[in-house]
Amino acid sequence: MPDRFERGTEVRKSVLGEDHVDRAEAAKTDLDAPFQTLITEGAWGTVWASDGISPRERSMLTLALLAALGNFEEIAMHVRATARTGASKQDVLEAFQHVAVYAGVPRANQALKIAKETFAEMEQDTTQADR
Repeated sequence: MPDRFERGTEVRKSVLGEDHVDRAEAAKTDLDAPFQTLITEGAWGTVWASDGISPRERSMLTLALLAALGNFEEIAMHVRATARTGASKQDVLEAFQHVAVYAGVPRANQALKIAKETFAEMEQDTTQADR
């Protein structure tokens, strides 16, 4: 479905930023092209494109699920996305507190560590851009 791919690309860029998506596209090879299409259509063109919940809520859910399942390698990317989805630092903390209670303190602790580092980098980037 080309329109689901196009919508997925549009949503992915709005959440992760055009630079991130352009880098991912530039790094795409014949090996992972079908996978990139799958996540663009499925994750971004279907799930993230749904009007069922807000982007802020979707960010919180995504971060909580990543932490609960121990998928820490994607947490920084989705913390950066909060600048576009409207999820606040407090929202991220609340999501990780749920993780601590329902999925385990060590996973929430690791996710919070990554979030703190990422928010600090984001603030530094903003400060440098303001100069």
